[in-house]
Amino acid sequence: MAAYLSDIEIAQQCKMKHISEIAKIAGIDDNYIEQYGKYKAKVDLSLLKDIKKEDGKLILVTAITPTPAGEGKTTTTIGLADGLKRIGKNVMVALREPSLGPVFGVKGGAAGGGYAQVVPMEDINLHFTGDFHAIGAANNLLAAMLDNHIQQGNELGIDVRRITWKRCVDMNDRQLRFIVDGMGGKANGVPREDGFDITVASEIMAVLCLSSSIADLKERLARIIVGYTYDGTPVTCGQLKAAGAMAALLKDALKPNLVQTLEGTPALVHGGPFANIAHGCNSVTATKLALKLGDYAVTEAGFGADLGAEKFLDIKCRMAGLTPSAVVVVATVRALKMHGGLAKTELATENLTALENGIPNLLRHVSNVKNVYKLPCVVAVNRFPTDTDKEIEFIIAKCRELGVNTVLSTVWAEGGKGGEELAREVVRLCEEEKGDFTFSYEDDCTIEEKIEAVAKKIYGGDGVIFMPAAKAQIQTLTKLGFDKCPVCIAKTQYSFSDDATKLGAPTGFKITVKNVKVSAGAGFIVVLTGDILTMPGLPKSPAAERIDVDDNGTISGLF
Repeated sequence: MAAYLSDIEIAQQCKMKHISEIAKIAGIDDNYIEQYGKYKAKVDLSLLKDIKKEDGKLILVTAITPTPAGEGKTTTTIGLADGLKRIGKNVMVALREPSLGPVFGVKGGAAGGGYAQVVPMEDINLHFTGDFHAIGAANNLLAAMLDNHIQQGNELGIDVRRITWKRCVDMNDRQLRFIVDGMGGKANGVPREDGFDITVASEIMAVLCLSSSIADLKERLARIIVGYTYDGTPVTCGQLKAAGAMAALLKDALKPNLVQTLEGTPALVHGGPFANIAHGCNSVTATKLALKLGDYAVTEAGFGADLGAEKFLDIKCRMAGLTPSAVVVVATVRALKMHGGLAKTELATENLTALENGIPNLLRHVSNVKNVYKLPCVVAVNRFPTDTDKEIEFIIAKCRELGVNTVLSTVWAEGGKGGEELAREVVRLCEEEKGDFTFSYEDDCTIEEKIEAVAKKIYGGDGVIFMPAAKAQIQTLTKLGFDKCPVCIAKTQYSFSDDATKLGAPTGFKITVKNVKVSAGAGFIVVLTGDILTMPGLPKSPAAERIDVDDNGTISGLF
């Protein structure tokens, strides 16, 4: 019967260890932790400098292109870490923090699933340690100081039609995408068009996740471009004298959060940029700390490997000097059959034709990891009871043709025990197969060349169509000296292309670039393609309708 419990019921049955005990397991002295109750703690950044141990092996978990059938990437990441612990390895797991937007929107909770979860699940999915609130406050302080500067005489000569900085809120709220504010007369500000992004798309989130110290954080914040003057000169956060106050709001949010898996494996959960509209990885500090504390550090990148893994490898690893030792690509038979054109209602029946039509999606992701980034790779198939032996054998045979092993994972149902085989294969890859890590493009390529490299090498497209506005923006950014930055492509998560309806491994397409802007603080160029939105909306039946809390404070409905 236990297998039929909901994720939140499983999490609530867990007898969690006190966070000081988890810190001890991780090798963290009490002096370095600030407890947030019994089961959460912040870890002081000074620990990174004080640990003399060599870095462990970095394991990246990514996935095929998402479908409504689900892939279980976070679940696999957690189950793999628990599996490594069960086979006697010293392991840390590093994950992103969930955003309230998806928690109340389509996805529900995002702390793993079944018997492979991080806990306290409710806290992690809701306010946690307040990091996202701090990011939102810092973002909106900058917006307030920008508009106040204009109201108080506009000494910098900011053109209100060329303001690029938006306000943000950690909620899916389409009503706020485009607004007009400053209404009501002279005393109430200067009327202008404005808008909100979701907090996880804010540049402050990217800055926090890429900063190595408070000094680095302040420097990055100061570089943020908020708009342009009438003559086209960029205006920065530093010129508005906002960086110090913003850093004061973010000083605690910069510290990684320590929690635990259901099996007591130490977990760092920190930062949460979306992978379809931002760079999709947990913080550099959490990853580096996990590498210092564990012999194996397991981390994930959001959505499919064309988004999260590409940005993890081309942006995060480039900036932080990280090199993964192995990559896990997560897939399910069900999701591959959906990529092969099968309806969600038909997934429980064996269908090798649909699987054959859908498996090119997995094979392209695997080929990218092996042949573009030149990293050792394993496919983890999340097995469902309806998957047949013939379907599993088909996937194993196809992956073997690429020289990649396939391992069945049953971590959702069995926790770490169901991840032991995957753990052994990951250890084998780390010890026996040496990668030759290569980026998909070099720093000295032009902005257009970088976008085209990702579109052709990673997406499998024929090239890129640059809209007139994007061409002009690229020209401006090149003149300003930002052409050496990596590119962060905002694209639908549902397809290799920028068209969400093109499933599987489409060919013969070009991606359309509509807008290009610089995140000067984060240090990358944001490229907006297709119909991507930086503020999602709620679905017709949001998960929020099913979330509740009883008189004892027990929360239900969080998946």
